[in-house]
Amino acid sequence: MARILGPKCRLCRRDGDRLYLKGARCHTAKCAIAKRGYPPGMHGFRRARPSEYGIRLREKQKAKRIYGVLERQFRKYFAEANRLRGDTGANLLILLERRLDNAVFQLGFAESRSQARQFVAHGHITVNGRKLDVSSHLVKVGDVISPKAHKKSESLARERIEGQQGRSVPEWLTLDAKELKGTVTRSPAREDVAIPIQEAYIVEFSSR
Repeated sequence: MARILGPKCRLCRRDGDRLYLKGARCHTAKCAIAKRGYPPGMHGFRRARPSEYGIRLREKQKAKRIYGVLERQFRKYFAEANRLRGDTGANLLILLERRLDNAVFQLGFAESRSQARQFVAHGHITVNGRKLDVSSHLVKVGDVISPKAHKKSESLARERIEGQQGRSVPEWLTLDAKELKGTVTRSPAREDVAIPIQEAYIVEFSSR
């Protein structure tokens, strides 16, 4: 098995925003952006004011990087969100929150979404007792998410949970840390998305 990704936060500096790509470290003073609130390089201090187009593009790119989706995937999520009733921006974020890799991360089985994606892809996660290695799978109410009944899978998940004690689980999920089981108790709402994304800018950009 390849090395499970660690919690370092260097990628947050790419755009000068906290992208939450590396898990718990992004929420502490050790985050690169908390230490140094400007992009790397000799031009980091002299950043030009972005255009209206640039602001909206950057918000879309930020959402893509946080959730780890490619452009083609993102367009499919946006098209689906646009078809659903209600606010398109909120629908988009809810769809992204329902991704299996995000649910694994939110339950604490992984320290970051990228690590959770790797955890899923390597076959360590089951949904309702069946192994599922598709990170983009959308979980639904009643789904039970747990590590595969294998010593290595369970030890990896337990190690991550114990290393993140005190971290809260979103209200749309419940975690039985002793049994290593997470349950989707309800569909996520816009209020459950804690990351700082202005979805209205994404809708404006993608609706052009």
